[in-house]
Parts: sequence; C-alpha cells; structure tokens
Amino acid sequence: MSSKALEGIRVLDLTQYEAGPSCTQMLAWLGADVIKIEPPAGEPGRTALSDKRGEDAWFFLLLNSCKKGVTLNLKSPRGRAMFEEMVKSADVVVENMGPGAMERLGLGSEALRRLNPRIIAASVKGFGSGGPYSEYKSFEWIAQAMAGAMSMTGSPDGPPTKAIGGLADTGAGLHTAIGILAAIIQRQTTGVGQQIEVAQQDSVVNQLRIHLRDTYVDGKPAPRRGNRSAGAAPSNIYRCRPFGPNDYVFIHLATVEMWKTLTRIVGRPELGDDPRYADRRDRVQFVDEIDDMIEAWTEKRTKHEVMETLAGAGIPCGAVLDSSEVLSDPHLRQRGFIVDLEHPRRGPYPMPANPVRLSASPTEVVRAPLLGEHNAEVYGRLLGYGPADLDALHREGVI
Repeated sequence: MSSKALEGIRVLDLTQYEAGPSCTQMLAWLGADVIKIEPPAGEPGRTALSDKRGEDAWFFLLLNSCKKGVTLNLKSPRGRAMFEEMVKSADVVVENMGPGAMERLGLGSEALRRLNPRIIAASVKGFGSGGPYSEYKSFEWIAQAMAGAMSMTGSPDGPPTKAIGGLADTGAGLHTAIGILAAIIQRQTTGVGQQIEVAQQDSVVNQLRIHLRDTYVDGKPAPRRGNRSAGAAPSNIYRCRPFGPNDYVFIHLATVEMWKTLTRIVGRPELGDDPRYADRRDRVQFVDEIDDMIEAWTEKRTKHEVMETLAGAGIPCGAVLDSSEVLSDPHLRQRGFIVDLEHPRRGPYPMPANPVRLSASPTEVVRAPLLGEHNAEVYGRLLGYGPADLDALHREGVI
C-alpha cells in the first residue's frame, strides 16, 4: 500500500457549505486525516439544494469525500472542552464560519495556538479582516459581484451575469489548501504554526487578474464579450447537429498555421494565404464573416465529429458537454477521474475524483460520511471514550 503525501497530518474540519469543505476535501484526497466536525443536527450543507427530504444532499456528498464524520456541540462547555483536547494533538483547524464566530466560541486563532503552538489555524472568509467589508457576510455570488467577475460576464448588450458557481467558493477553498501546505512546510523549520486567511473576494480577483489588462490599456472597465475573446478570431462557440441546447463546440485559434489548417478543413483554403487574415488580431475586424463561415461547416456535423476532426488536426476545439455527458465522458472515465461510489442510502453514484495526480501518492476516493458515523472511532481513538461515555454525551446533546 502506497503512503499518502499528507499521511500523519490531522485536520479538524469545522467547515460548511462549499468554500471550506472544498479545502478540506483536497487535504483528505492528499492523505490527511480529516475529521469533519458538525453540530448534532448536521452542517447546513447536508441539506443544501436537497432533492430528497431526510437524505444527505448531493451537494454534501460531492464536497466531503474521504473524511471521518463526527458530531459535536461546540456551544456546550463539554463539547468545547472535547474540541480543545483534540486541538492539542491536531495539525490544522479549518473553518469558514461567519465573521467573529470562532472568537465568540472562544476558539479564535490565538486561543487555538495557546492550546497547541504548532497548530495551523486556517479561515476562509468572504472579505477577510482589516478592511471596511470585514464584517460583511458572503456567499458565492456576493464575492463574484464584489470581485468584478459579474461585470465581465454576459452578453455585451446585457446586464452583469453570475458565472457558474465555484469560482469564489471552491476557488477560495483551494487557495486555502495551498496556504496550509505552505504552512506545514514552514513549520518544519520554525516548529510553530500560524494563522492563514483567504478571502473569497481576493481569490476571485486573483483568478481574474489577466482581465484587468483592459483597464491598464485605456483606463476603462473590462467589457462583457459573451463567448468571444478579446483580440482573437475565431474564438467562439459554433452550433452543431442535432441542434440541441448544448450541441456546440468552442474553437479558439492561436497561430497562423492553425488558421491555414482550419480554412483548408472548412473548404476555404484561399483565406489561409490571404494577408488580411494572417494575424489573429487582424481577423477580429472580419469576425462575423469568419464565424458564419465556420458555423456553416459545423452545422453539418455533430459536436463530437467536429471536435475529432479539428482537434485531430491540431486545432484547439472542445465539444460543449452537459453534466450528464461529463459524468460518462470516456476520457474522464479512462483516466479514472470519474469514479463510482456506493452510498448506504443513496445507492451508487458517479463522483469526480482528485484532479491532482501524485505518482507516489494515489488517491482512493471514499464516500462522504453519514452524520456522526465515526463518533465511536474518532472519540475512542483521540479521547479514549467508550460506549458508555458516548451514550452519556448523546443524551446530554453534546454529540
């Protein structure tokens, strides 16, 4: 059995919804011992976007694989004392509660470091500390709006539009995971932990940084361009047979050689040598004509036929896959990125695995835990509690 990259690293996971769980799921995929600690009624992500009352939501199952699950009432003195005892032997604590929530529980980063100077206390927040928005609460779409993403997304003649979810939540979670990994390495030298903070707003701005170039050029806000790209043509989606809602491909050309190859394939080779079309920036002035020419060709073919023809000829081209097609995509399946899991109540379901591949530390994806599934295992291992102790804690509402 191969060792895991983060084997021996224990993470106490106080996260909820998406931003925090996406961080701790990555750490679990990399081999950390992640203990997801939830209130006795469960964290709100367990019922988020639920399709079936009384069952864990797919939202939760997709964000909490490979974790141990326990319940604990941190608002009770006994529950807080149990958590503090676990902190003493932990490496990392991760939370994404509202502003000031951990401090109100008496579990802020300074309190945690008094319990364990080696602890790495990581927080995912909407806007972070130290600015005028620090006390504001945030979700995915709030952060997208405040980071400029919505102002750059949508049709040129339409309103600001939210991008697909995850840009702020999972983006912030993965940035936090990077910070935790860096802190673990630095602790090997210093011997002490530190506080890590990632704001959703900061994370989205970081991911959109190249789009700020428009403001550098002319001092104006970056515009909305729809599916077209700035300074390049062709770069757009093109309709394909049988003309369903997702029967499109995206084509983006970067070089003169690609342009010449494309014009040959679509039956207009004379344009490949036309100096007016030699540079992708020059082609922008003919973008409508070019798009019409390409779509006249793609409309005679399916999106997969178009992709196989163009991508096979060295032209960047991708079929627009819907969510069902993604889960059954032969490439993702063959690479082992989409795996099949079994849930005791939900039954079998496909799950995207770890996108980070380490040759010496393969990821084995395990389904998300049921509520309190590992109470006996974790509290027995870390605190020495037996069945009688757990029964008493349950009666008292501590777990």
